[in-house]
Amino acid sequence: MTNITRDTHVIDATDRAIGRIATEVAMLLRGKNKATFEPHIDAGDIVVVEHIGAVKFTGRKLAQKDYYHHTQYPGGIRRTPMKLVFEKDPAEVLRRAVYGMLPKNKLRDTMMKRLTIKV
Repeated sequence: MTNITRDTHVIDATDRAIGRIATEVAMLLRGKNKATFEPHIDAGDIVVVEHIGAVKFTGRKLAQKDYYHHTQYPGGIRRTPMKLVFEKDPAEVLRRAVYGMLPKNKLRDTMMKRLTIKV
C-alpha cells in the first residue's frame, strides 16, 4: 500500500462563480492534481472554501435554477429554488454542486468528508 499524503488547499470564494469553484474543489478532492492519480484510489487532498456567502452567480441562476427530488410516491416530485437554499445555507449550494461532480461510487462520501465550507 502506498503512503498517501494529503495537502490542505484553502480557496477564497469571494466574487467567483459557483461552478468554477466546484470544478476546482472536485478535482482536488479526487486527487487529479497529483502525478500519482489512479481512479480507484482515494488519494485526494483536504479542501477548505472560505467566504462562500460572497460568491457570484452568473446569469439568472438564483431566480431560475431549481433543485429536484422525488419522494418515491406518485406525483411526489419536489422543487426547491436555488435562492431559498442559498438564503438558508450558502454552503449547501456549493456542496450540492461538488457532490454532483464527484464519481458516483463508494469513494464519493469519503471525498465529501474532506470538504470544509466556511461562510
